[in-house]
Amino acid sequence: MRFSQLDRITELEKNESITALKCLSLSEEYLQDHFPRFPIMPGVLMVESMFQTSMWLVRCSHDFEHSTVMLRETKSLTFRDFVQPGNSLEVKAKIKSVKGSLTTLQVNGTIDGAPAVKGRLVLDAYNLAQRQDVDPAIDGYMNREFRIKFRQLCSQMDKSVRTSLMPEMTITTPV
Repeated sequence: MRFSQLDRITELEKNESITALKCLSLSEEYLQDHFPRFPIMPGVLMVESMFQTSMWLVRCSHDFEHSTVMLRETKSLTFRDFVQPGNSLEVKAKIKSVKGSLTTLQVNGTIDGAPAVKGRLVLDAYNLAQRQDVDPAIDGYMNREFRIKFRQLCSQMDKSVRTSLMPEMTITTPV
């Protein structure tokens, strides 16, 4: 099962920064139990939103060269507010450093401009065939699938910006 914790990417500057949105709806299945009388997005899913935002920046910055981008470490993680149904969590990530396969990012999540969560994330990008006995075709398949999802998340961005991010792929927006 895959949990997409982002609804769209609103801004992206390769090798620099990204902004994405998660609009929390009462229809999210986990809100039935977390908590029935005071539904809030679990902190771990706020971190997942921060990771997924950062992952797209790393993937795009590396031209979708790596099939796997994993969260290696969280640092200085601070929660400041609840994300409730009807709120939009805006996540901004900025690359601080790149050392080999590791990328360190500063990430902030806000609700209507007010701080909700922040911290630093360390992500590791690689191909499965490099670290495991896996057919390289699997990496190719995964990269194609991630490109498709990326196009969907960027579908509301300005067309010229989308084209500059992935010029080899035609991105169509429904009329």
